[in-house]
Amino acid sequence: MQGKVVLITGGARRVGAAICRRLHERGADLMIHYRASDMDARALQDELNASRSDSVSLIQADLLNISGLASLVSETVNRFGRLDVLINNASSFFPTNLGEIDESAWEDLIGTNLKAPLFLSQAAAPQIRKHRGCIVNIVDIHADKPLKNYLVYTTAKGGLVALTKSLAREIGPEARANAVAPGAILWPEDEVWADALSRQRIINQTLLKRVGEPDDIAKAVVFLVADAPYVTGQVIAVDGGRSVSL
Repeated sequence: MQGKVVLITGGARRVGAAICRRLHERGADLMIHYRASDMDARALQDELNASRSDSVSLIQADLLNISGLASLVSETVNRFGRLDVLINNASSFFPTNLGEIDESAWEDLIGTNLKAPLFLSQAAAPQIRKHRGCIVNIVDIHADKPLKNYLVYTTAKGGLVALTKSLAREIGPEARANAVAPGAILWPEDEVWADALSRQRIINQTLLKRVGEPDDIAKAVVFLVADAPYVTGQVIAVDGGRSVSL
């Protein structure tokens, strides 16, 4: 991936940071988007630039501001001279119980998980086609197996799966679009998931009887970006077999 340029949303921490480290290790230059994680973003930038100087830049943006998304692409191209790969990783996640859903929750969850990836992909498509690159979306195994009490989030991720397959048709044959669907990788930063019994129940649903690591997702992303030139329109579940047993 030397000489390739990657724009990743929500790349400052958790799974996003793991993806950044793996792609950077393979030689890619990175434009890391973040919204509020300024300290994490700068720490990751310093870490990666220490190993390869001037290879990582940061861009701050609220992805719900659709009018500003094209500037993420233009600033990446202005900084590095090209854009080869877009990774739509940023995501909002919180419950929406039927009967209590309001427009604010809809706009947040659909906006971050579906609307922003669509418009960012649209802005990035000319560059990605030009350089025969790819788009990778981070979806969720619950796009196919709905998560109770997360109706809007599940709907958004289901839409992102459909968007992935549609993008594969739209940007081919020059470029590719795929997705990675995580299972139990990192527990959400939500007290609802802090219950040890709830976590153990989820672990028991996996065939491997353990949680995964952020690096498991990162390795799948690297595979799709760098090692799978004949793969497009696909969703790879990285879930320890949980989707098989649900």
